[in-house]
Amino acid sequence: MIKLISILLVTFLCIGCYKDKGNYQIDMPIAPEVSGLDTLYEAFVGDSLVIAPQIKGLDRQNLQCEWRIDVPEALDTDDNQYEGESLRIVFGLQAKRYRARLTVTNTANGMKYFHSFIIQGRTEFSKGTLVLSDDQGTTKLSFIKEDGTVQPNIYEAINREQLPASPLGIFFLSNQFTGNTPLAYWIISKTDGVRLDVNNLKKEEIKPGTLQDNFFLAPSTIDVGSIVNHPQGVMMGIVNGKFYGGTTSTWDQSNTYGMFGTYAEGDYELSPQFVMSTVNGSYSMIAFEKNKKQFVRINVYGAPTYFGSQYTSINPEVFNPANVGLDLLKIVQINNSDTYAFMKDGTGQVFELKFNVNFNGPFTFTSGHKRVFQHPEWIHENTPLVATRNGNIYMAVQNKVYRYNPINQQTSLLEASFSGTVTLLKVDDDDNTLIVGADNGLHYLDVQAGKNGNLIKKISGIPGQPIDVASRK
Repeated sequence: MIKLISILLVTFLCIGCYKDKGNYQIDMPIAPEVSGLDTLYEAFVGDSLVIAPQIKGLDRQNLQCEWRIDVPEALDTDDNQYEGESLRIVFGLQAKRYRARLTVTNTANGMKYFHSFIIQGRTEFSKGTLVLSDDQGTTKLSFIKEDGTVQPNIYEAINREQLPASPLGIFFLSNQFTGNTPLAYWIISKTDGVRLDVNNLKKEEIKPGTLQDNFFLAPSTIDVGSIVNHPQGVMMGIVNGKFYGGTTSTWDQSNTYGMFGTYAEGDYELSPQFVMSTVNGSYSMIAFEKNKKQFVRINVYGAPTYFGSQYTSINPEVFNPANVGLDLLKIVQINNSDTYAFMKDGTGQVFELKFNVNFNGPFTFTSGHKRVFQHPEWIHENTPLVATRNGNIYMAVQNKVYRYNPINQQTSLLEASFSGTVTLLKVDDDDNTLIVGADNGLHYLDVQAGKNGNLIKKISGIPGQPIDVASRK
């Protein structure tokens, strides 16, 4: 009986649904037409921001407009909400990217219509190039505007103090995992460092303002080997022969974000040079232990972890990575793949070692070749050297720049000439432009396919010898 009743009920329901032809008349309200609202607005900090779209299709007495700017760092979200058909404010936020929304409400029926857009805050320093240089033992910082105008000694003018001596590099930190959020500039020297606000180039006062302050527990002395810029907007590198990594376990606007905790635990002393490799979004480091003379593996699992020579050696007959028996001079990696290390023995002979690693599993080190480098006089610990994704390595030798192809060992002298010593080589983002620092300026050379380093443009007026550059475009 229960089954029979169930069947009858289902039958009646189906019949009922079948007879319902679904012929409904729905009177949808007319949506307002919004024009003149862009998807992106650039606003200078301290300047007026006016957004005045045209809204049609609604009776004015039934029209209500609300504007909201999402400001993560704000303590009270109501501070960034406004009413009116146009947004007219003095932009007092930071030089960051903010999500914003216009809500148009038809008060006659309560319908709401949402229109999202972006506001990009800017200052005079939001776009341009910072140049770090050494002027006869004094560290200098210059800013190059978009029109090529040079503002030398910008740090001294703003902060009324000198930068630490022996500069090594300048880093623009942004978190690529949160929409390239700008975080800071770091100027790193051999024994210290200074953090600058990206909006105004002032030395940080609330967040760690010096490299010493960037340690939770700072060592008594600081000897920086080298530093790299991690995509999460923190620094990682070698200090006092140990490997440190900035913390990423908190919000990137926190005062402690990017600070150094303890170094990667282990019994080791690293050479200053290392490379950061990326495989499938995972990051690992190829470093060299100077006492055991072996290549070592460092993985980043939230924080850097030292694994030493815990990898499988492939082709150890070419050279044994766990017992190389040489000292590291320079190391570069091409396109997260082929790695070249220039090393010397006790007699001063220089060797070129090629290898490939997979330190993200199954943890292998594949030796490619070991051969005497044809130009040993070119390579020393301070040789400006950079690799491009297409496999070329550029080396500066006094006042000349050479292109070296490690596949066929061919070398060629670039066309551009310099009167003074070349102290900086850096590849622009597209890998088609080589930035050369020499003669109190920056030289931009064309190195794309078929070109041999002809001069594109030169920017003069840099005090001293250029050491490093950091650009925001």
